[in-house]
Amino acid sequence: MLEELHVRDIALIKEAWIEPGAGLTVFTGETGAGKTVLLNALKLIVGERGDTTLIRHGADAARIEARFSDDLVASRQFSSTGRNRCVLGDELVTVGRLAEVLGPMVDLHGQHDHQALLRPATHAQLLDQWGGAPIGAALDAYRAAFTAYRTACERLEDLESHINRSVEEIEAGRIALADIEQVDPQPGEDDALTERLPALQHADELHEAIQTALAALRAESGALDRIGVARDALSSVTGFEGRLDAITATLSALAIDLDENSMTLRAIAESLPADKTTLEETLTRLGALDGLKRRLGPSLEQVIERRDRLRSLLALTENSDEELAEAQRQVAAAKHTLESAADALHTIRSQSAEALAAELSAAVASLDMADGSFAIACEPLAFEQFTLTGPDRIEILYRPAPNTTMRPLGKIASGGEISRVMLALRSVLGEAHDASILVFDEIDAGIGGATATLVGRRLAEVARSHQVLVVTHLAQVAVFADTHYVVAKQTVDEEVATTVSLVAGDDRDAEIARMLGGETGSVAVEHARELFENARG
Repeated sequence: MLEELHVRDIALIKEAWIEPGAGLTVFTGETGAGKTVLLNALKLIVGERGDTTLIRHGADAARIEARFSDDLVASRQFSSTGRNRCVLGDELVTVGRLAEVLGPMVDLHGQHDHQALLRPATHAQLLDQWGGAPIGAALDAYRAAFTAYRTACERLEDLESHINRSVEEIEAGRIALADIEQVDPQPGEDDALTERLPALQHADELHEAIQTALAALRAESGALDRIGVARDALSSVTGFEGRLDAITATLSALAIDLDENSMTLRAIAESLPADKTTLEETLTRLGALDGLKRRLGPSLEQVIERRDRLRSLLALTENSDEELAEAQRQVAAAKHTLESAADALHTIRSQSAEALAAELSAAVASLDMADGSFAIACEPLAFEQFTLTGPDRIEILYRPAPNTTMRPLGKIASGGEISRVMLALRSVLGEAHDASILVFDEIDAGIGGATATLVGRRLAEVARSHQVLVVTHLAQVAVFADTHYVVAKQTVDEEVATTVSLVAGDDRDAEIARMLGGETGSVAVEHARELFENARG
């Protein structure tokens, strides 16, 4: 719901505030006063295109601010240089983002607007929503079947792609797999061997250095013996001098460390090869791994991944007949399920389409268009044309007279006629469309008298479930409003400006009287009050 709209420096409007009611809000005033400017401002705030010609003469920029339900606030400003500044909540956004978030909330109906209801692409959704739970259940089943069929087809296509690989490609895969399996690389093996290689290449030097170190540590009168003598000597006087006790502890810890290191030296010496055989085997192994990486890598991990893929591919190729037959059976079963779901959905859509068309025809007849009627085409599509939205093409059609041809809604030429058709659609579809704010301009074009009263009454009915904003020239429509604004031109200091005023009580009576014939005398006012009474009845 639009709770507040602030317009500044657009066309002849210097500044205007409006607070539309929850039901029906009308804007009236003399021709050329600027009523449609307010609707243009609303279009701008929901993301429609605008240009600098809309900026009020003498102003640097135009600004629109709007507050919607749940304290959703938006603003848009565009300057004479063409720069836009859009804010949604506390965030700077693009015009496209305004359209994405706010556009679906507002449906604009006027002679030059491209209404959402005119697009055949929306008609299936409208029918489905109007049809309620029965269509919803059938649509869910259809979509599940459609998704399952697509999945089965993709599986079959992948399998056929594998099977149709050339003989040369399959043979090359066998050769590559055989080469990899012959070497049998292990994850991280090349890094481990490379890290070990320097020790193997310098085994003699390492062995000699280790033996020398061990002799210095463990030989008679070696480091461990000498440290032991020092430790024992100091241990004999423990407790007499604190500083000596600390040195004794250090010598004991040092003896333990040296003993552990000497054992590690022995283990390293024992691990070193006694001859060059291990070095040669390591170099040979690294050469084999490097060869695989050059041909099939570049990393060993990629070689191993390729081995696994080749195994799967060749296994699939060897079992291709069975795999293919099973995949084809799955596609056939999924297609049968989809066709059954499509038939069920088409049947219930067709039944709902007839009922909806009858209601729409009755609704348009109540708007003094008794010769007009609706039909809803529900044409089955070829199986190959099925989409996730359904197996048929849905379009709402209209004809103005019995002897004319049903035509798409977009072919309706008259602005007043199309507005009344849209009103009939709205009154029947109710909540079936997402937009909660309906805006009607030119809805009273070419009508008057009793027809205008019918239009006003229907607008009031629609306003029970939607917020409705209407620009009208007819008193018979305006009297049904819950909120009434008068748009007028005033000249102040030789400057012409548009004002927007909320009217009620006697002021509203006077405005209705003016709309009836330009008079504001007692007779005209009494006539206006009679219209109000008729609207309330």
